[in-house]
Amino acid sequence: MSTKALAANGHDFTSAFAPHLAAYLAFKEQMGFYGASRVWYLRQFDAYCTSHDRTVFDRDTVEGWVSERLARTGPYRSWMSYIRDVGRWLQAHGQCDAYVLSDRWKAQRLPTHPYLLGEAEIEAFFATAAAVRAASPWRWQSVAFFTLMHCCGLRTGETRRLRPEHVHLRDRTLDVVDSKGNRSRRLPLTADVTRVLAKCDRITRAHFGPSRATFFISRTGNEVTGATIDEIFRRIWHQAALSRPSGGVQPTPYAFRHHFAYANVDRWMAQGKDVMAMLPYLARYMGHASIESTFYYIHTSPEFLHAYDGLTTAGQSLLPEVGFDDQA
Repeated sequence: MSTKALAANGHDFTSAFAPHLAAYLAFKEQMGFYGASRVWYLRQFDAYCTSHDRTVFDRDTVEGWVSERLARTGPYRSWMSYIRDVGRWLQAHGQCDAYVLSDRWKAQRLPTHPYLLGEAEIEAFFATAAAVRAASPWRWQSVAFFTLMHCCGLRTGETRRLRPEHVHLRDRTLDVVDSKGNRSRRLPLTADVTRVLAKCDRITRAHFGPSRATFFISRTGNEVTGATIDEIFRRIWHQAALSRPSGGVQPTPYAFRHHFAYANVDRWMAQGKDVMAMLPYLARYMGHASIESTFYYIHTSPEFLHAYDGLTTAGQSLLPEVGFDDQA
């Protein structure tokens, strides 16, 4: 495959690995993986190989690029899954000597203890958010903002940066663009969530006009800050008369994302579904590079921890999984 053909294919690969990278991406697309971040990182790898005249997919080539990127980007490492997957794909297609990035490059995971929201806390929070005593526009957008975190598992930053053109109310879908690791994804929305977003959008347009940079905005019409989200969360929590632990882990907006993950675990287990078969859907919905990242959330499921021994003795997969009704 020529460089010209590759450019026409939208990848612009130029290294000795150009045909393999293009074929690999075509394979992933056939499997339904269209993430822009995968293409972006493989372009960086391709450029590295071109500039360093690398022609063999060996340890020196792969780890040389990884080391160079780490020096630029710091400790964040989920992007390594892309180049690791390429090595496995090459081996599966006859290149037995292709190097698969060692797991020693994975960042160590520290034990985490997120705040686990109770159903009564969630109900009280949203009842208060619907009538929160706050300056415009949080009077009407508080429910919509935290609904996306609770019902769709969005990160706080993803919700803050959401643009109006990424919310497709008619199609009931939502685009999360260039999120963590430069990954993007399209999420289906339930009718209830769509109605909440539509009401918020209608009121915001009435106050600020048809054009705005982000879906959720400050009183000056700008993108809201992370500090503002923390403050409005604390205000709603306080107005709802919800208690806070005297010490240890405290409730934060991110607790809604945790709840989204383990609530799906609990529901699917109660329904008797093969949760392991569903785990890749949860990982993709939440924007994780791999299901390993999802384990950070599912291990917080009380029902999962309680049922763990039963699952293993029943001969099922050790790690159950999650879903979002039939919309995954």
